[in-house]
Amino acid sequence: MNKVIIRYGVIISIVLIAYFLISKLIGLHQYPVFSAVNAVIFGFGILMAMKNFKSNQSEFKYQNGFQVGFFTGVFATIIFTAFMAVYVYMIDKEFSGAILDSYGLDYNKGSLIMLITLAIMGISTSLVLTLSFMQLLKESWNTNQKQ
Repeated sequence: MNKVIIRYGVIISIVLIAYFLISKLIGLHQYPVFSAVNAVIFGFGILMAMKNFKSNQSEFKYQNGFQVGFFTGVFATIIFTAFMAVYVYMIDKEFSGAILDSYGLDYNKGSLIMLITLAIMGISTSLVLTLSFMQLLKESWNTNQKQ
């Protein structure tokens, strides 16, 4: 289970980082609306991790599938948030201010609030997507009785 979580968590975070850097090259990294693509990247990675785990199990239990999906997303979130912390504090110190200005907030716009928001959004996205995908992947309790 841990190998699947680590492998797919790293893959998701690499794709997220690559997407961010490509959008920076194009000049679209300061528009929060494009972060919706992050949910698609998370979704695809979590679904692939859960399918891979299910294919290697003789008996697929709901709680194990849920753990794989959720912890894969959380692991990817931790890596991506760490990358963004390095980016915000070391590379582009004005980035977080530009992002938070687009929200029209009237209080201190520090980088930490953006990182906390990023982590909360990643974890909540992982939770919602995992619960949704488990509905597709779980074993049915319905019997095959003909009426």
